[in-house]
Amino acid sequence: MHDYGTKRELGPIRQSAVYTHGLDSAELTGDAALAALLDRYPEELIDINEYRFDERGQVTLRAGTRGDATGAELLEAVRRARIWVNLRGIEDQWLELWSRATDAFGDIAAAYPSLRAIKRSGQLIISSPGTRVPYHFDPAGVVLFHMRGIKRMFVYPSDEAHLPEVTMERVVARQTSEEVPYSLEFEADAQVFELHPGEALAWPLYAPHRVENVDGLCVSLSMEYQTWESRARTGALYTHAYMRTRGLKPPAVSAVNGPALAMKWAMSVPLRRMMVLGNRIAAIPREFVADPTASGGLRIQAQD
Repeated sequence: MHDYGTKRELGPIRQSAVYTHGLDSAELTGDAALAALLDRYPEELIDINEYRFDERGQVTLRAGTRGDATGAELLEAVRRARIWVNLRGIEDQWLELWSRATDAFGDIAAAYPSLRAIKRSGQLIISSPGTRVPYHFDPAGVVLFHMRGIKRMFVYPSDEAHLPEVTMERVVARQTSEEVPYSLEFEADAQVFELHPGEALAWPLYAPHRVENVDGLCVSLSMEYQTWESRARTGALYTHAYMRTRGLKPPAVSAVNGPALAMKWAMSVPLRRMMVLGNRIAAIPREFVADPTASGGLRIQAQD
């Protein structure tokens, strides 16, 4: 393992840990339940992505759409392709699952006395056998409840070498996607967890990570949570991104505390509302349609 200097010690969770949960029943994750969910899910809350990797682990993203596929057809396309179907807003769209997940999250949070979630949201992730998610970080705390299949999680230190703060600012300010610069050298520093149905993984705030599906179609619930600290620090990152556009050099977010942290969060609220930095990832083109009858489960879509 390399010594890259000081890690960011932020948030209540300082070490990644695996827990158990009870969200892996066929009632929730079987083909019939998933197909029915996909049939009724609002189109605007569905993201479908394909990631392609070169020999250096660098990624190319393609986004797609479900087209006219039924829930069962979309599920079959997931099996045949190498795609990730993310169902956002699960907290509003599948109340039964969310209620159970909330109870499971409470059990995990009890292990961290300072973990007080002020807001939670979730997405259900249905992904193809053998596919991967690139190296990235989340601008919130996350617990991943794994429900079907086997997947491998790689979690890396959150420090300047593995995750430059300028990159964090750009992600929070929606100037770039959550995928961040990656080097194969980072693998020496990864903690590796193989998750089976009924297991959940919690990791430190802002820790970069990546995912590999090991066996079968995989289903997971990713629950994001905000604490007062994470909300304030993410706001400070947005303010720092704006400060850089004005020629200023803000300090590391981990060095901002107390009244200064509160002030920078407060500054971020009107800056976000006015969209002073715009949004460079709002309109990603949809390049393919999920189609179980097409070669590889995908049909390339003509671009205007």
